[in-house]
Amino acid sequence: MNLLIICTGNSCRSQMAEGFFREYLRERGDDSSAAGVKSAGLEPHGLNLRAVQVMAEVGIDISGHTSNHLSEYLDRDFDYVITVCDNAAASCPAFPRNAKRLHWPFDDPAAATGTEDEILAEFRRVRDEINIRIKSWLGESGV
Repeated sequence: MNLLIICTGNSCRSQMAEGFFREYLRERGDDSSAAGVKSAGLEPHGLNLRAVQVMAEVGIDISGHTSNHLSEYLDRDFDYVITVCDNAAASCPAFPRNAKRLHWPFDDPAAATGTEDEILAEFRRVRDEINIRIKSWLGESGV
């Protein structure tokens, strides 16, 4: 399975989703599908260190991820393209082979304000929502 997760900046939501997908596919013994999971952004902003921190809290290391531009993947075939923000959904181009498109909008934790504890709480909330959605989809879809 080849899967692409897209958001605007490829710094938080899509990175966390990529981490969860890779982890769950590896746990199932599907290393080739785990390697086929990619994430990209319309305007990459670099990997958000708070996203790295909250993913490490649940045992998933995304510190080696890179923030990639969507154009790097336009010539690749994907089975699924998942947008995790409305901006990406509206701007996402068509992909070859008629990839199945899914839209799972999540709040942008990078937009959170307040104390460091309040901002991290928002990152954790969004992380947990992404986790629940991915687990549910993997269970329902039979992928």
